[in-house]
Amino acid sequence: MKPRGKKNGPGPRQHPLSSGRGRRILITGAAGYIGSLLMHNLAAKKGLHITGVDVRDPLSMPANVDFCVCDVSGPELRRVMKAAKPHVVVHLASIVSPPKKSDPQLEYRVDVIGTENVLQGCIECKAEKIIVTSSGAAYGYHADNPEWLVESDPLRGNDSFPYSKHKRLVEEMLAVYRKKHPKLKQLIFRPGTVLGAGTRNQITNLFEKLFVPGIAGSDSPFVLIWDRDVVNCLALGASSARTGIFNLAGDGKLSLPEMAQMLSKPFLPLPPGLLQAFFRIAKPLGLSRYGPEQVDFLRFRPVLSNDALKTGFGYIPEKTTREVFQYYIENMQPGK
Repeated sequence: MKPRGKKNGPGPRQHPLSSGRGRRILITGAAGYIGSLLMHNLAAKKGLHITGVDVRDPLSMPANVDFCVCDVSGPELRRVMKAAKPHVVVHLASIVSPPKKSDPQLEYRVDVIGTENVLQGCIECKAEKIIVTSSGAAYGYHADNPEWLVESDPLRGNDSFPYSKHKRLVEEMLAVYRKKHPKLKQLIFRPGTVLGAGTRNQITNLFEKLFVPGIAGSDSPFVLIWDRDVVNCLALGASSARTGIFNLAGDGKLSLPEMAQMLSKPFLPLPPGLLQAFFRIAKPLGLSRYGPEQVDFLRFRPVLSNDALKTGFGYIPEKTTREVFQYYIENMQPGK
């Protein structure tokens, strides 16, 4: 897929970081979906010292990993970072799928204040590099989004989507730190929709119904990235000197009607006005966790170009968007 002639964002810059052998890596959100996969990936490599941090214990943990239970936005994190003295910090802690009774203040504290706490900890412990998982959501869900978004396109987020807004705020904060603390190198990934075997989130909820709901007049294009590709990129970034900003997406895109066809389920396009009216009533009554803004979440999907990932970062995703979705279908639980 070709960018629209615009120059990509910051490409990979090589810096004299510590050699891979003996490198100390700290992972926030290490008990989460991607964090747990990354922790096991890195723990299997020789010469790395891994410290995991999360608010809960992981379901499984390699014997050679140090793990600390603490809040990413609390003072204990900075003490853990000072003790671990990491060369590289991989910051994954974020609230991607809020619970039914979400707490906006908690989401902001974890996503934004937590990131600032991690950045300050990096400065205090003299970390060499921070790797952050942002999101394609940072571009925002807008009717005038280009067909393919590249890394230099503006990050507009959406105030109506806390996750999207928070990712934009986090990237603005990272830009400030790049100027104020140039010694702390940055590697930022903006993933599309992450799917793997057994993935469960608000996106996969669409595929577990008897039909696939959509928005009339919109194809709702999705770009997907295999969870193993995400982990491979994070691991490569943690064990190398690569820096820069990169979209994470498999080749190509899929529309909701195409996804419904692959699922062998009917596609049901619903009028946007009717859906907005339903959510406007249902959310205050506790019948839905989503408000009317959810319509734009499906209608104006950000579609990410992966050209910079392949030519700049030097990683070619193992699965295309279509192959990721086929893999997900083949590994769905029986009856879904």
